[in-house]
Amino acid sequence: MKAKIIKTMVVVEEILLEMNKEVNPPTRKAAAVAVIENPLAGTYQEDLEPLMEIGEELGTLLTKKAVDALGIKGGEAESFGKGAIVGENGEWEHAAAILHPRLGKPVRAVLEKGPALIPSAKKMGGMGSTLDVPLGHKDAAYVRSHFDAIEVRVTDAPRANQIVVAIAVTDSGRPFPRVGGMTKDEIKGEDGLR
Repeated sequence: MKAKIIKTMVVVEEILLEMNKEVNPPTRKAAAVAVIENPLAGTYQEDLEPLMEIGEELGTLLTKKAVDALGIKGGEAESFGKGAIVGENGEWEHAAAILHPRLGKPVRAVLEKGPALIPSAKKMGGMGSTLDVPLGHKDAAYVRSHFDAIEVRVTDAPRANQIVVAIAVTDSGRPFPRVGGMTKDEIKGEDGLR
């Protein structure tokens, strides 16, 4: 099943100054968001395949939009994350069906790698609900400098029969990370952890 997309939007956050110290180059995050019709709203169904297919479609579309917004090539992205808000006539499992079984593979294809688990968040909510999309390094989950989030909000979504789906990418980690742990220069990128 193809997604019935109502609208898309892209948010770019660029941090230029942190604690009065210049961030050079700036830390940049982008979140691409789609508001879609929930084809399973209002009914319980065992088979969530239609939402899994939509997740695969949105994985490619939204990741490309986020990368394009940063003006980088997919392989230059450092962090990723995903999330969804389901309107009141849906259920949490609708978000899980979009985000988990098939969305990751196309995200990784656009980013040219990404063996780490894609951090995710899902919630139920109404119009204007906010979603903190968690972020982590795409090649190694233990890189603490890239533990972060970006907030997204669509003022008029999700309505009762809609789902808001977001994919976020960054071109760097947090500004001035200093909590220790593995650095991005130490990544082996073999197991998604280190």
